[in-house]
Amino acid sequence: MKLSDVPNIKHSNSNNFFLLAGPCAIEGEDMAMRIAEKVVGITNKLEIPYVFKGSFKKANRSRIDSFTGIGDEKALKILQKVSQEFGVPTVTDIHEVSDAAKAAEYVDVLQIPAFLVRQTDLVVAAAETGKVVNLKKGQFMSPEAMKHAVQKVKDSGSDKAWITDRGTMFGYQDMIVDFRGIPTMKQYAPVVLDVTHSLQQPNQTAGVTGGRPDMIETIARAGVVNNVDGLFIETHFDPAKAKSDGANMLHLDNLENLLTNLVAIRKTINSL
Repeated sequence: MKLSDVPNIKHSNSNNFFLLAGPCAIEGEDMAMRIAEKVVGITNKLEIPYVFKGSFKKANRSRIDSFTGIGDEKALKILQKVSQEFGVPTVTDIHEVSDAAKAAEYVDVLQIPAFLVRQTDLVVAAAETGKVVNLKKGQFMSPEAMKHAVQKVKDSGSDKAWITDRGTMFGYQDMIVDFRGIPTMKQYAPVVLDVTHSLQQPNQTAGVTGGRPDMIETIARAGVVNNVDGLFIETHFDPAKAKSDGANMLHLDNLENLLTNLVAIRKTINSL
């Protein structure tokens, strides 16, 4: 598919990577609008095609008392407002077949979580909405196996698929990115590198996922050098108080410098 096929996408001819960025979960309207305004300003300045990211609910939690959301319709309406206010597309993840049609009324890209990417009914339901389907590579899957997930989208009558690599399990409590997977998966669909989730440290004894945000620029640079089509970065103005995935998020204040460096690298790569 072409990036320009995404509704409201800006700067699609800039030769930059595209960006999926925002908070892990929609915690409220004010926080979502604040983050969106900041990121839109940065990406317009740097001419980066941008999709606002926010989960309308979080189904995969370590503990029953973990934050799961503010209410499905309330969160989806906030995503819709972000799109209307700032003129950018939005992406959210879905977990059940019934989520597909519901979320498709509000957002432009439906994301299949890594743990669910082999769930045929879920992938088919997302594809049948006609929206772009962002397929997250399972932490337990090889890059080559993702061709089957993409084929499910195609067999459902759509060619609107992305693959997002969010790392592979490395032992019980760490993730690692195998950059050999980028050119492999690019044979099947445009490839996004999920920088922040690939730095998670799951399965902590406290039941709260850890992370290595100090390595965000290292992973992002390597992805850009290896010609990844897009980057996925969760960001928040106060990661320590974020209600989900704060341990591996990028502080919003550090986003512009990071993206400026990455755009410079992409320009160099494009000139070779």
